Parts: sequence; structure tokens; C-alpha cells
Amino acid sequence: MADKCIVIVGGVAGGMSFATRYRRLNQNDHIIIFEKGPYVSFANCGLPYYVSKEITDRSDLIVAEKEMLEQRFQLDIRVNHEVLSIDKENKLIKVLYDGEIETVAYDTLVLSPGAKPIKLNIEGMENIKGIFTLRNIPDVDRIVEYIEHENPQNAIVIGAGFIGLEMAENLKKRGLNVSVVEKASHVLPPFDEEMAMFAQKELLKNGLNVYTNTSIVKFMNNQAVLEDNTILDVDLVIMAVGVLPETALAVEAGLAVGMKNGIVVNDQYQTSDKNIYAVGDAIVVKHYITKEDTMIPLASPANRQGRQLADILSGLKVKSKGSLGTAIVRLFNLTFASCGLNERQLQGKKYEVVHLLGNDHAGYFPDATSIYLKVIFNPVTQQIYGAQALGEKGVDKRIDVIATAIKAGYPVSDLQELETAYAPPFNSAKDIVNMAGYVASNMIAGITRTVQWHEVEKLQEEGYVVVDVRSEKERRAGYIKDSINMPLDNLRCLMSKLDPQKKIIVYCRSSIRSYNAERILRNAGFDVYNLDGSFAYYKVVKEDRIVKDEM
Repeated sequence: MADKCIVIVGGVAGGMSFATRYRRLNQNDHIIIFEKGPYVSFANCGLPYYVSKEITDRSDLIVAEKEMLEQRFQLDIRVNHEVLSIDKENKLIKVLYDGEIETVAYDTLVLSPGAKPIKLNIEGMENIKGIFTLRNIPDVDRIVEYIEHENPQNAIVIGAGFIGLEMAENLKKRGLNVSVVEKASHVLPPFDEEMAMFAQKELLKNGLNVYTNTSIVKFMNNQAVLEDNTILDVDLVIMAVGVLPETALAVEAGLAVGMKNGIVVNDQYQTSDKNIYAVGDAIVVKHYITKEDTMIPLASPANRQGRQLADILSGLKVKSKGSLGTAIVRLFNLTFASCGLNERQLQGKKYEVVHLLGNDHAGYFPDATSIYLKVIFNPVTQQIYGAQALGEKGVDKRIDVIATAIKAGYPVSDLQELETAYAPPFNSAKDIVNMAGYVASNMIAGITRTVQWHEVEKLQEEGYVVVDVRSEKERRAGYIKDSINMPLDNLRCLMSKLDPQKKIIVYCRSSIRSYNAERILRNAGFDVYNLDGSFAYYKVVKEDRIVKDEM
């Protein structure tokens, strides 16, 4: 005979992680899972790759079959069941299945309803046959069926976040002409502008059209009209402008909700009702760094929360420590990953930034590729606020290391102490994460002073002299407007030409040679600053400020 009845609303990441962990710790309780859709455990994050057939077999999207879960874990799984209401006082829920309404009692109720895609209301959209959002397997089935039967040629993806760009990539690989329309100032809004610009260039390089700082105002005659009256042909639309917590059930039941109507829970995942708990995309969480309320609709936190709640309800001393929001996306040949906070989220707070350029493994070993890394930190407390990285290979490893350092509470200077595995095919003796620690430590100690890419033009107007310490050959391929060339190897002989009354900004390709130039010039009495990230970053964001010599 069952000891207690545990009812779970919603499967997938949070719900199924809870159910299986709870069963392993509690063999006698009755566990019922109600899932509105046909699948209780599927790979949300893999759906875009089925569109392009990179994931060829639809069955691979099913993480665990219902029958296996029922047999192995003795779960009572009821798919295609919609929970209509919660009676908190009597601990009952009403469930709709096949036209019939059933009342089910619970001892403990766990809500894991997830999030739903935001659907825009755009004039004329009723005249476009193929408008879709993507949340589950039935959604992706409809998209694939439409492509196969209607043979669309021109797709528009509205929204350039992670899901939007994954869909854009896979629709392009499917052979469609793809345009991305983003209301924000740049693609990948969770990233800062200079890092996101690499993503935009990768999209353009692969033949996609990108429109930022704009939106679609109306559809007409299989065309989309943008704010500036740009006309785009369209016969397939993917709306990927974000998600909202699926919390109508909780709101109607009178549970406390917070931002975006997300369910408010304590550090035990308990809602405002002592017998109801919640996990996953539908809950308000504490950001690990700021300790402020936020919503992080990602699979990894949802899985972790489900397991933690199972431990809590089994009597283990566990509590939620908040989420960091570590995320990653592949765009054609590049990978973009981030953790923690970006600069926009830190406005009003004291912080410093370091940009680095390194290799995924030793540069002298074949097939080394570049990694661009940005680390944001507090120069007083040395707390690491966040990091962003991009490159062809090894990006995930570096962001994972920094995310771990943040969770462990390491100061930014301790990044230089991390011992990463080194052999030429895998790494450099000084990994780029170590280099971030070295540079940050120099900044904190005042050994180096930096300026950022967005400050250069204004400082030039104020009279700063910008000195390019690269070779003449490098300079011919492009240089910062109004800069002068003094190659590092000749700098000691050339620096007498500089006005000692002028402040100086030095740059090279990646800030390493310019750091050496900074030390030489400062020792000679000049007031000098190093351009953080140097030409490698500046040329991507400030194309209009790059001059190329005519050959």
C-alpha cells in the first residue's frame, strides 16, 4: 500500500528529474505524472536540429519512453492529460482526458509546467499560412510537415536569441533563404554588443539576412514589412521572441507569483501553499551572483531543481542556491557561450572588463583555432561577475571552468592559479582562462591600465594619441583611423617622436604586444593606456573606423 500520493504536473526536465530521483529514494509512494502533451520525456533543445535532419531519426528526440519509465520506476504516467484546476484546501486537482474530467487527490503537488513561447499579434498574420512557434515535438512535427508539403523558399525568424538563431541555422541548412529580424540592437541579446557582433558576421557569412533594431509591422501578400519599410518575401515564419512561464493554473489557484507571473518559491521550492512545490521554467529563482529575482528558462537548472526537490522531500538537507544562467549555442562554424552577468545587467555597479584572444590549443600544433574571451569582474572585491566566449573549438570548456570558479567563489586573480590539463593537442601551457587571471591581476595592481573599444573615438577627440605597435605589414591590412604606427621592436627608438604631454593609447592584435609597449612607454614617463582586446575586437565592432592602405 502506498504511503503518500505525489502528483506532478508536467514532465520533461524538471518533472521527470524529480519523479525518477524521488522514486529512487522512496520506493513505496504513489507517483502520478500528468503531461498535457503526448511525450513525458523529450529533448526540447534538440528540436531545431531535427528540422535540418542533423538529427535524422525522430525517435532520438524521445529521451525516455513512457513504458520504460513506468516499468523501471513504477510511475503512473498519464500523457495527453490536462490539469484544469487546483483545489488547495481539499488537496484535489481536476484533470481533463478524452473529454472526461477526473478529480485526483494528492498529498504533495509538484508543478513543472514549463514555459510557453510568446506569440506576437502582427497585422495581416492571418494571411500567412506557415507561422509557427517551437516548444515540443508536435510543434516540430508541424514545421517539418509544412516544409515537406508546402516547399517554402523564404523564412523569417523573429527573434535572435538562442532558439531563434538555432532555428535560423537549421532552416538555412534545410535550403531555405532565411532572414532574422531582431528588435534589440544586436543578435544574441544576452551577450554584449562586441561579442554578439561576431555572431552577426557569422550569420551574414553563411548567407542569412540580418535585421536588427527593427520589427515586422505587418504582413501582406506573402511579404513582411519592417519598420523602415523594408520588404521581405516570406512563406514560413518562426516566432522566437522569448517565453513566458506557463502559470495560468498556479495563478487561478491563488498561488503567489512574481515577475512575469512566475511562481514564487522559497529555497526549498515550496510555493505559498505548504503542500505545493514548483520547479523549472515556471518559477522565479534567485540569480546566483546578484541574489535578485530572475527567470532562467534553461534545461540544466530545471533538471537540477527537480533532483534537489526530490532530495528535499526525502528529508535530505538540500536547498536552492540560485542559478547562474550558463548557456551555449552553435552557429555554423562558431560556438558562443556565456555565464553570469553581462555589462547591461551591471549598469550602476562598479566593474572592469578584460578581453582576450588565445588559441584552443598550443599555437604551434596543427589546427589551432582562436578563442575570444571576455571576463567581467569587480576590481575591489575581485568577484567574477560573468564571462562570454566564442570560437570554433574549446569554448564550452573555458566557460564551464569560469562558471565553476564563480560558483566556488574564486576571486578573479585565482584564475591564474587554475591547473588545466596541458599537452599541445589540447591546450596551451598558459590557458586563456589563466591569462584572464594574469591580466585582471595586473589591472587591479595598477600595472596595466586599459580603455575599452567604445571609448577610443571619444578619447581621440579629447587629444589622446593612438599608437599601433604592430608590424607595417599587419598595418597595411587595416588600422584604427588616425592612429600612428610604431612597431614594438622599434618603439624605444621611435618613442622620442611622441609628445610627452599627450596621453597615449597603444594597441596591437591581441593586447599582448601593446602591454609590452605600455610598460616601455610608462617607464619612459608617458601617460599610457592599453586598448583592451586590441585590434582583434575593435575591427569587428568598429568597421567604419578601420582604414586600409591602398596597395
